[in-house]
Order: sequence, then structure tokens, then C-alpha cells
Amino acid sequence: MTGTNFARLIAFLLPLALAGCIPSPTGGPRRASPTAAQPAPSSQMPQPVAQPGGVYGAPVATPPSTWATRPVTADAVTVSSSRYIVKPGDTLSRIANATGASAAAIARENNISSPFVVKIGQRLNIPGGRYHLVRRGESGIAIARAYGVDWSEVATMNHLQEPFILRDGQRLLLPSASTAANMTPEQRAEAFRLDIDDIVTGGEPALAQNAAPVPPTATAAQPVPPTATVAPPPADFDGNFVWPVEGRIVRNFGNLGNGRRNDGINIAAAKGTPVLAAADGVIAYVGTDVAIYGGLILIKHGNSWLTAYGHCEQIAVTRGQAVRKGQLIGYVSEAGLASDDQLHFEIRKGRTPVDPRAHLPKR
Repeated sequence: MTGTNFARLIAFLLPLALAGCIPSPTGGPRRASPTAAQPAPSSQMPQPVAQPGGVYGAPVATPPSTWATRPVTADAVTVSSSRYIVKPGDTLSRIANATGASAAAIARENNISSPFVVKIGQRLNIPGGRYHLVRRGESGIAIARAYGVDWSEVATMNHLQEPFILRDGQRLLLPSASTAANMTPEQRAEAFRLDIDDIVTGGEPALAQNAAPVPPTATAAQPVPPTATVAPPPADFDGNFVWPVEGRIVRNFGNLGNGRRNDGINIAAAKGTPVLAAADGVIAYVGTDVAIYGGLILIKHGNSWLTAYGHCEQIAVTRGQAVRKGQLIGYVSEAGLASDDQLHFEIRKGRTPVDPRAHLPKR
């Protein structure tokens, strides 16, 4: 064989040899399943974006969840409805501290808008209820677990808005005491069940009053600590997404009957298929706390858009990491409650799931 032909043979065989290895959770090579489908390049399905560890990167260790790093003491104060007359030197925050009610709740009750100025002699209605005083580092999920209440309900009751970052000294109105009040803290934590909305609205640790969130990290090799609050992505996202995997839709968005609902679509894809970020954004969550989805990745895209990717494994990104459209974030797995190999994919606008097919390229 001539030197030229030998070089051509090596050039042909080398990519085939490399394609047969996919990083394993322990960092060593794992032989790819013969049925593992790779996404075909198309105008709707970009090639995986190269990363520091190579095109396919390497699995990333999942750090502790943010809500596991700061315990919450269930010491809410019950406030009776009352009237308050504004005195010299009063501000809305001082009135909140004096009464135990939330400054935001007092403002809403009395139709006080920004810049939230009160006048001497003004009579204010103080809304009664159970109020929790937020301490630095506490997350909404940890607060809900401490009281055995639904965090999504707390977020709604308190009219929390993007980017859903709590502040030290903020007071949250809680639902009325329930049967969970008689449980031990361990029993309340065990009974608590997470969903995607909880993580989106209550996953970030509370900041000090005048502190700023940390900027996103560039790579998974420099993870953001679980105690740090991550800055949201820029708000100018245009809402253009690409398909995270190629495949047939095996479960549509919407009602499934018998009281069941799918908040996204399920796309058939063989175990080991690369999963790609549907748009530029910041990783908001990586983990397995929502059992139905197995390995779950959430990406915030700005302008209140969010995408969710369920049934993933060998995840190549970490919370707080900035990612680009088409970047590999993990692989399809058999985890969660999926009966077949598939990716669960959601697009949310604010807290509302929308049909992904209306926001993805036609195919």
C-alpha cells in the first residue's frame, strides 16, 4: 500500500473509531448503542456546538440543589388585619417591620404604586395573614418545604415576578396553616413534591438587600456555587427556537384525558441521542428532583422564555452556565417515567407552558 493510500485509509477509519465512544458518567469511554441515532444535519437541526471538552464534551457532576444549602426555620408570624396611621419618618418598609406584614402586600391593599411613597396621616389597611421573613440564602422551595405548602401558590399569592429573586428582609404571605403544621420538618420535606414551575419561580437563593446576582459562567468547568444567585439572561430574546433533537412526536401538548395534561411534547429519540439547546440562554437548573422527568435541564432565554428538557443523562452543562443555540447539553436516556426512549421538551412564556410546535421551525 502506498503512503498516500495509507493516509487516506487512516483519515477514513479514525472518525468511525471516535464516533463509537461516548463519555460515561465516570469520565471513561462507553461504547455507543448500535441503535443510538445521531441527529441529521438540517436547517432546523444544527450540528452540536464545540465545547472545551470536544464536540461531545464530558458529563458534569451535579452540585447540590440550591434549596438544600440554606435550612429554613418555620417561624412565620400571624398578623391580624388592622388600620395604621402613617407617622413622621415612616416608610413602607418601616411600616412592614412594625406590623409584621409584607410591604408589597400593604402597597397592593392600599393601591400604592412605585415609588411607594406614603404621607403623614395617611390611613393604611394592613392585610392580615401568616408572613415569613426571608433570610439571605433562603430559596422559595426551601421556604415551602419548611411549612409544607405549595410554592407555586405562595408565588401567586405574593404576585412574584421575573426574575423571581427574593431579598433578605422580604416578607412572604403564606397559605393558611394546614395539616402539615403537625408534621415534623423531615415529614414536611418528604411530603413536598417539586414541579418545573417551583424550580423556575423558587429555585434561586435570596440576595442581600443591595447585592447583585453573579454573572453566568462560560463553561461547566467553572460552576456557579449553589449558594449564589445567578443573573438572568438579557431580556432581548426574540423567541426563535430550534429543535433539540430530530424525531417523531409521540405525545402532543395539551390535555391527554383522565385529568392528565402534557405541558410540552415528547419526541422519539434513541438512548444516547445528543440533546441540543434550543436557543441561547443560561442554565437555570440541572438535576433529578422531578422524578417523572429523570435528568432534567432548564434554560432561561430572556424576555420570560424558558425551555425544559426531560429524560436526559450524561449532562454536559451546569447551573449558571451560559449556552448557545445548538450547543450540546446532554443525551437522551431511559430515565424518568418514559416508557420508550424519548425527550420531553417544553417551552414556557413566563409561568405558562405553550405548545412548542408553534415556536419551532416547520419540518
